[in-house]
Amino acid sequence: MKILVVYESMYGNTHHVAETIGERLQAAGEVQVVSVEEAAKMPLDDIGLLVVGGPTHAHGMTRPSTRANAVDAAHKPDSDLVVDEHAYGEGLREWLDELPRTEVAAAAFDTRMSGPPAFTGRASKGIGRKLHQLGATQLVEPESFIVDHQNHLAAGEDDHARRWAQHLAEELIVRQAATS
Repeated sequence: MKILVVYESMYGNTHHVAETIGERLQAAGEVQVVSVEEAAKMPLDDIGLLVVGGPTHAHGMTRPSTRANAVDAAHKPDSDLVVDEHAYGEGLREWLDELPRTEVAAAAFDTRMSGPPAFTGRASKGIGRKLHQLGATQLVEPESFIVDHQNHLAAGEDDHARRWAQHLAEELIVRQAATS
């Protein structure tokens, strides 16, 4: 089975989480981890599982203005943030708006600040909702991975990503068994 992990990342955190998820999903199939920029050039015809993740900006998926603000923040003199090499261009919101209907198994994740989602927002909820509208079937609930107030991945989130990906792989196996 072909598995595609698509990410949008501003400072590398979501990119790192996507790679970690992709590594763990290799036990379930042939995995490719790509930026949203790369995904925009790819057909999704033969994908068995689509995993999509992005950073949470202003309580949801990024917008052109929030991406520009993130780049500006990284370029401030006192910032230690580095802009991800794939951070420029369209984001997940635009990519998802352009996707054709697809009846694929799917999962959504995000990176966000710690705190109650009512205060921080969760891009994964919007990603999951959009995937559902496109006809995808979510195998697991959308998941959040936490970044600290300096915009660095919090301690323990690598293990969290591995556990979530393992759970996702198990759900995929159950789904495959039920449909065969």
